[in-house]
Amino acid sequence: MRAINHRFVGVASLCLGLCASALAQTAPEVAGVAPSVPLARPGLVAQSTINAADTAWMMTSTALVLLMTLPGIALFYAGMVRKKNVLNTMAGVVAIAALVSLLWFAAGYSLAFTPGSPWLGGWDRIGFAGLDFQLAGGKLAVSHVAPHIPESVYAMFQLTFAIITAALLVGAFVERMRFSAMLIFIGLWTLLVYAPVAHWVWEPGGWLARMGALDFAGGSVVHVNAGVAGLVCAWFLGRRTGYGREPFEPYNLGLTMAGAGLLWVGWFGFNAGSAVAADGRAGLAMAVTHLAAAAGALSWMLGEWLVRGRPSLLGLCSGLVAGLVAITPAAGFVTLRSAVVIGLVAGLACYWGATGLKRLLRADDSLDVFGVHGIGGIVGSLLTGVLASRTVGGASGSLFTQAIGVGAVMVYSLAATAVLLWITNLAVGLRVDEQSEQTGLDIAQHRERLGG
Repeated sequence: MRAINHRFVGVASLCLGLCASALAQTAPEVAGVAPSVPLARPGLVAQSTINAADTAWMMTSTALVLLMTLPGIALFYAGMVRKKNVLNTMAGVVAIAALVSLLWFAAGYSLAFTPGSPWLGGWDRIGFAGLDFQLAGGKLAVSHVAPHIPESVYAMFQLTFAIITAALLVGAFVERMRFSAMLIFIGLWTLLVYAPVAHWVWEPGGWLARMGALDFAGGSVVHVNAGVAGLVCAWFLGRRTGYGREPFEPYNLGLTMAGAGLLWVGWFGFNAGSAVAADGRAGLAMAVTHLAAAAGALSWMLGEWLVRGRPSLLGLCSGLVAGLVAITPAAGFVTLRSAVVIGLVAGLACYWGATGLKRLLRADDSLDVFGVHGIGGIVGSLLTGVLASRTVGGASGSLFTQAIGVGAVMVYSLAATAVLLWITNLAVGLRVDEQSEQTGLDIAQHRERLGG
């Protein structure tokens, strides 16, 4: 492990240098840009200015996106691990949802979605501040990004994205990471990786937003970010004991299918909710999301059928998630036909990512976080630059700009994740001992056992 630590420190240093170089090269695009100024931030506004229909849709979308994690991701992942690690996997997802929620309102939301510099938000919402509501005065706070809905609703909606992004990482290190280490690492990662990247892309003053990078609902912010971080976790922790030498039978693919179904339904809130309005763009985003998921499921199934001679339920579930991931950055910018193309390409690309590429990378990315979310996010983000329709989204895509956005997120996520893992390992140790791994983390970490 000491040798691994030194290697990752070297990689992290190199990547941080590359990141600095990349940012320096893009300096002409953002040099001289003043800290972002609220477009129309009136502080407290009259409740009568709030759009009731949009608010209702955003509250519904918030619940749908939270459903994707609890219980969606928990079931999806738990069904794929071995029986002795099911409860640990579920506990990790629940604990992350709770931890990220507190950190988000304590600091994360302010760092991500308030005006500040091109690199990071301001400090006016630090410490559970803001989001004011005055019943007697008939006033409430709104965000400059969404002035027609209460800021409490907008902050909650964005919280659900932060939760699921962090929860996705569990799939890369299941069955071998200490629970305490996971909590420390995820807490640091949410504030120091997720929040800055969200600011770059989604806050109007962020440097990638100023460049014109298109990411409707999280292709780079969520999926590329989580995929690359998951790959680094897999490399850093090393392979599970017995990996490649003994079969790792999934506990219950029925649970995985149930989780995939919840993801499919919840993704309507994920993508259509990102319109931040109950309007025609949200309706189109819902339609293209559904078509891309269907195309991705059939595309993965066909690829697996041709290569392995038979389709599988796990392949269908993975393919629909691949389609959902890839349409995420494009959902508010593309037509129905383009959505089908994105889903078909993503299904095949992610099938390769979870098989051939995984073998080339020699990483035990246990549940294919990089193969599905990383590759799907990259494919979707780049295709957004090719297929974005000005008629649909009011913006033309640029493959070059999309590539810069994807590359910047990949480099930063890789370097910062490696550093945070190194710090966490020094603090408490990342990996459980071999005996605990053999016994199973349900017993070793929680003194609980799955019945039946």
